[in-house]
Amino acid sequence: MEERRNRESLGSRMGFIFLSAGCAIGLGNVWRFPYITGRYGGAAFVLLYLLFLVLLAMPIMVMEFAVGRASRQAVAGSFKVLEPKGGRWSIFGYLAMAGNYILMMFYTTVTGWMLAYTWYAAAGSLEALSPEAIGAYFGAMLGDPWTLSFWLLLTVLIGSAICYIGLQAGVERITKIMMCGLLIIMIALAVRSVTLPGAERGLDFYLKPNFENLVANGLWNSVYAAMGQAFFTLSLGIGSMAIFGSYIGRDRSLTGESIIITALDTIVAITAGLIIFPACFAYGVSPDAGPGLIFVTLPNMFNHMPQGRLWSALFFLFMSFAAMSTVVAVFEHLIANSMDLLGWSRQRASTFNFFAIFILSLPCVLGFNVWSHVAPLGKGTIILDLEDFIVSNNLLPLGSIVYLLFCTTRYGWGWDNFIAEADAGHGLKFPHALRSYLVYVVPAIMFVIFAFGYYEKFFK
Repeated sequence: MEERRNRESLGSRMGFIFLSAGCAIGLGNVWRFPYITGRYGGAAFVLLYLLFLVLLAMPIMVMEFAVGRASRQAVAGSFKVLEPKGGRWSIFGYLAMAGNYILMMFYTTVTGWMLAYTWYAAAGSLEALSPEAIGAYFGAMLGDPWTLSFWLLLTVLIGSAICYIGLQAGVERITKIMMCGLLIIMIALAVRSVTLPGAERGLDFYLKPNFENLVANGLWNSVYAAMGQAFFTLSLGIGSMAIFGSYIGRDRSLTGESIIITALDTIVAITAGLIIFPACFAYGVSPDAGPGLIFVTLPNMFNHMPQGRLWSALFFLFMSFAAMSTVVAVFEHLIANSMDLLGWSRQRASTFNFFAIFILSLPCVLGFNVWSHVAPLGKGTIILDLEDFIVSNNLLPLGSIVYLLFCTTRYGWGWDNFIAEADAGHGLKFPHALRSYLVYVVPAIMFVIFAFGYYEKFFK
């Protein structure tokens, strides 16, 4: 109990909101959301996404925050503190901690790409290259293990160093700076994009629903993709959010805070679309170009834009801020677990996790070159696909079901305890009438996501 009373705390409510939003805001918003929206037809898909975000993801976020705040522990210890006598919920806590390590094994690699392209764009390395040459440039980067290892090392060093400095002086202060920078750059890019000649066609595609587009791509596929994006964009299910609940007091209710954080996450995702789609249509770029949209298609577009070098550098800086905010947040979670379980100092835990994450991430780097022959999920797959599959298709949906059952049934922490914690403090209270919906409907939806993920991966 003494350890729980002496736990570090954040310096302000704004710090909690920005840290939690920074964890949620990442590559799922600024990379995956635009290309998956383009693939499934634009505005109609966005409406589905927003619907599932409210009905599915937000209640689980409140539960993660409640478990963290009540236990004053990171995920590995939180269930042990709150579970009833004789319970076995704490086993999941260790699986969730492992999930955070696996997440970092590929997330840091892709974040390194964003840092690399920020440098390449600012240095003018991508200017005057033909479309084929830009594609070859990206391929050459992936094919060089030393280049990828350098950018991985820089990513891991930045993330661990920020956490090493301290919770308030490092994590909270620097995340505030990154988030403010992200929002300012994002607004500038969106204004530039929507004022390009021909941008109105992109705005029509993005903002005017056309439900025929959903049917054209397969209605069920579109619904599943919208549910998955709403769920995975917030990284729920492995305690990545719960850690920040453990750092705050009980003066504010958790439902109101969750709405603010979800709104920030959604604003960034929607604005990323306002940046990308008008520019794509203005320059005749296909909006459904897939993952290569960011690293191959958009650099070509910037090369045809007045002051393209500046806007390209700002765009990839925006992407880097979004990705690094998540890296710092998950690093903080892993460091907090080390401190809680092993009694380490913050500095020792930061140093250990720096080396651990760098070493664990090397297989993902090598999977693009030296180990490219390794196909863990079948022909055409790489090591990153396996790591992403473990987290996105398994631990996140199953972990969310665990949080739901833990917070709503008498076999876990229980509904009354959850409501008392969620509603403590000033602000919006959690709707008590949602209990049956959360116990029966939401787990069924999560199971559908889980099962369809396996179908898509192995049987389609």
